[in-house]
Amino acid sequence: MENQTLENYRAVYLTAEDLRIAASILYNAYHDDPFFIESLFSSDKAAYEQKLRAAIREELNTLWQQKQALIGLFNGERLVGLACVVTQKIPLGEGRYWHWRLKMLLGTGRQSTQALIKKESSIIELLPNDHCGILQFIALVSNERHKGLGHRLVQAVVSWCDEQPDVEGIGVFVTQESHTQLFTQHDFVSLGELNIGSIDGQLLFYAGQQHA
Repeated sequence: MENQTLENYRAVYLTAEDLRIAASILYNAYHDDPFFIESLFSSDKAAYEQKLRAAIREELNTLWQQKQALIGLFNGERLVGLACVVTQKIPLGEGRYWHWRLKMLLGTGRQSTQALIKKESSIIELLPNDHCGILQFIALVSNERHKGLGHRLVQAVVSWCDEQPDVEGIGVFVTQESHTQLFTQHDFVSLGELNIGSIDGQLLFYAGQQHA
């Protein structure tokens, strides 16, 4: 019965019209994320939430403009989840474009912008080479969780990677054991422990089948 239900869901690329809802899904999913709580620190809840919205909006728009992989999971016409992959075809970490830095500075502040850059740089250092991508975001709407849809999203990312002749794998920074279990079921392996600020986690990596 569960498989029949999952057949109603399809994974396709997002369109420009989907970005507003996508940003809302990401905001709710990452609201309590330890990295964002630390990097966007504010003693005022409203200020933190404003920074988080700005960070997600700017990153999502940048990924869209740079033609990166924005994979949406739909139930009919309703967007219920998404995964965002960025490749090193565009400058990341310390190489981020000045206009991205400026918008992040205006939206989140200097300290937060530097934290985001440092996170990316730390991930890049552990990746095997500069032909690997990073899974920036993966999220589901709250009422669609615990249905096996996380596996569907990860499988969509893996399938995308396998179809890219110039992408040799995808890394993802994880801090929760449940997330580690999810990714390792799809052939992600640990490249090592990663400490970003006071956040401890590990970098998991999927090697694309074309380069396995």
